[in-house]
Amino acid sequence: MSAASFPAAAKRAFDIGAAGVGLVLLAPLFVVVAAWIKLDSPGPVFFRQERIGRGGVPFRIHKFRTMRMAGEASGPALTVGADPRITRAGAFLRRTKLDELAQLIDVLRGDMSVVGPRPEVPRYVATYPPEIRAKVLSVRPGITDPASLQFRDEGTLLARAADPEREYREVVLPAKLRLAVAYVDTASLGGDMRLIFATLRALWSRP
Repeated sequence: MSAASFPAAAKRAFDIGAAGVGLVLLAPLFVVVAAWIKLDSPGPVFFRQERIGRGGVPFRIHKFRTMRMAGEASGPALTVGADPRITRAGAFLRRTKLDELAQLIDVLRGDMSVVGPRPEVPRYVATYPPEIRAKVLSVRPGITDPASLQFRDEGTLLARAADPEREYREVVLPAKLRLAVAYVDTASLGGDMRLIFATLRALWSRP
């Protein structure tokens, strides 16, 4: 089933069901994570940042906060390696990807899908070639996708680069976009399920 024949209504129904069930089942975990964040450092539980969604419409993504207050403004936009702005709780949440679970809220709100190309910040989207931009932004961005699996250790990879920002723009981002285009061209419910299970396996096996 191609993306063109993958009914948007069916995908949205799946997203609502998955996000609703996930938020209910994970509510106790969310409470524990929220308490840990508040005890570990002052500031809000959630980090909100503008990303570009379907059709080029901006939205504010939810993540559990992993940095100290004003951390984003006090250093580079990319976080690589042992960034001193990351809190003790944040280091664990990033390593286990638990910070991303807050995006179930964005799925329920309709800004995101469970599976889809990861949403980028406006300054990176502005560099997309027009035809790729149109393709990638034709669907809702997702919590996980093929690029999330391939680059799950992105921070470590970028930390080895002499210029992490340039490495991301010239190497990592183009590779992510190729994977995003391939996903949009071949999207199916079965494919989404396989990506969800592959993501869970990758997280479960992570040291």
